[in-house]
Amino acid sequence: MQQKHFHLIGVCGTAMGSLAGMLKTQGHRVTGSDKAFYPPMGDELKRLGIETFEGFDAAHLQLGGAPPDLVVVGNATSRGNAEIEYALDHKLRCASMPEVIREQFIRGKHSTVVAGTHGKTTTTSLMAWVMEVGGLDPSFLVGGVAENFGASFKVTGSNHFVIEGDEYDTAYWDKGPKYLHYLPDLVILNNIEYDHADIYPSLDAVKKVFRLLVNLIPSSGRLIAGWDSPVVREIIEKVIEPQGVWCPVESFGVEHPDAKWTARQIEFQPEATKFKALCEGKEWGEIRTPLAGMFNIRNCLATIAAAEVLGIRREAVAEALATFKSVKRRMQIRGVVNGVTVIDDFAHHPTAIRETLLGAQQKYPGRRIVAIFEPRSWTTRKKIFQKVYPQSFAPADYVVIAPLFESFRVAAEEQLSVDELITDLHAAGKLAYSIEGAEAIVQHLAPELRADDVVVVMSNGGFGGIHQKLLDALQ
Repeated sequence: MQQKHFHLIGVCGTAMGSLAGMLKTQGHRVTGSDKAFYPPMGDELKRLGIETFEGFDAAHLQLGGAPPDLVVVGNATSRGNAEIEYALDHKLRCASMPEVIREQFIRGKHSTVVAGTHGKTTTTSLMAWVMEVGGLDPSFLVGGVAENFGASFKVTGSNHFVIEGDEYDTAYWDKGPKYLHYLPDLVILNNIEYDHADIYPSLDAVKKVFRLLVNLIPSSGRLIAGWDSPVVREIIEKVIEPQGVWCPVESFGVEHPDAKWTARQIEFQPEATKFKALCEGKEWGEIRTPLAGMFNIRNCLATIAAAEVLGIRREAVAEALATFKSVKRRMQIRGVVNGVTVIDDFAHHPTAIRETLLGAQQKYPGRRIVAIFEPRSWTTRKKIFQKVYPQSFAPADYVVIAPLFESFRVAAEEQLSVDELITDLHAAGKLAYSIEGAEAIVQHLAPELRADDVVVVMSNGGFGGIHQKLLDALQ
């Protein structure tokens, strides 16, 4: 492979930083710039030996007197950026992150794409680990640190690539979802709900882009479809009329009676979840997983169905599911102090909040569940789900809601009302408080906590380092 110079604008983003590492693994020269280099990705870029520049400057595209072979533009950067303007003025070759992933890593390989509103990161990590234990030695890219690998990516010489298919936009010139670039042979489509309110104006707009994904699967490929999701079923039935879907479909689910793959005899225990996996009513095998909650049972079923398509031995699949170590920031135990367990989770959608708290309730039966939530994503900061949130927090005994993150970015008439949510939670009999800032929350909560409490902190950002601050206060 010819060695090239890639320069990444916005390199400290999670996916962009991972791409930098993947290109470095291939032996390319990789440089990158960003406005700041915060941990953990800033530290990871140093570990990977990526040459980085703080701030954006046209000089970064003239290193050694020659421009890069390719400028990779992250989707968080836009016109007005000094490096983008220089690249356009001098007609340098530019590409989006998904385009580079497609051409450098996916083309010519079997591509497994994991998509849907919830569970993408966990299911992608599960799929990569099942394929690893099954001897397929996959390359992968996931939007979090897969703890079995200790990394968010792996580059191998095998014929398999597994990737998290994000429906978020690709670049400032390409507002289509990233997953349309990933040449899918096998797609796991877990579930679909309305999300990403800054990109999609309605659920119909979300449905449209998932129909496009399904329509990309070749007739020789396979779709693994979450049958408990009514929107997934609708998309499959209507994607191309009258043909439907052009490839075979494997359905999975726990609630829908027509799902091909399902689970029975489910047992939630503190150390593990156990269930019998069935295929068309016949027992496939017993599964044991450290993951909690019904969403994760569905994630396991999707992975089992995909593994069958890939011809992986059942014993290897069961072993991989039993030894899976999850993903950082997905029900991750950050510490236990004086009997209080502090958990970090990425939940930032009403459904994800509900399922995360239900999972905690199932994993820790009889213990008090304390939920701390920061409305940080575009969707959670808007009032779209105002009436749904009280139900999302139903599994919790004690709720603390932080103010909207950077509320000035959302028009006042469109904002979620935290005060209204607290009132609704009080009406439902919950202990609920609105408290501003990580330090104030810790100061309020630390004296209230008692042995056996389970504190679930939910945010898709750093949340002011609240996890460690709470653990320190409990000392």
